[in-house]
Amino acid sequence: MKDYENILNNIKRYVFLDEEDEKQFSSIVRTTNVKRRQFIVQPNFVCSHQTYVLKGAFRSYFVNDDGLDHTIQFAIEDWFISDFNSYIYQTPASLFVEALEDSIVQQIAFNDVENLCLENPKFERFFRLVAQKSFAYSQRRVLSNLGKSAEERYIEFQNLYPSIVQRVPQYALASYLGMSAEFLSKIRKRLATKS
Repeated sequence: MKDYENILNNIKRYVFLDEEDEKQFSSIVRTTNVKRRQFIVQPNFVCSHQTYVLKGAFRSYFVNDDGLDHTIQFAIEDWFISDFNSYIYQTPASLFVEALEDSIVQQIAFNDVENLCLENPKFERFFRLVAQKSFAYSQRRVLSNLGKSAEERYIEFQNLYPSIVQRVPQYALASYLGMSAEFLSKIRKRLATKS
């Protein structure tokens, strides 16, 4: 069970698991090494897994018709990442999910999760609670993007996720915050001179 300790501890923040539950969940988890710049999800392919980051960093993004990419999500250790729309509806993905560092992930397949949730209501509850939390975060992000200046969005993100700010490339962070890398650089310089 040691190999699954981190992902199981993540689940235990939401629901109680006994030893049998842990074995049941661990039986559907697959551990994989992912190289930096490798994709684990690509557009037009159905996303068949949820991915838990054991070690490393990822971003999900889409490329618009003008060739500009827009970062949707980052994930570091103890976070899940996927093209959730593709995963939930089992339709072709619209996102890329790319490793920003050499990483180790644990993946769980859609059909295995569905069967597990049917067999064990604890896992149904876990995935529901995580989905609700994710939806609430997405709503806060939309409100932040609509109501705050670029500088306010950067400061908010830096305060909430200082380790991500240090680990992800500036272009990816700028893309997530809805600005150019050059504009983010100006904001950082302006803030540095204030302190």
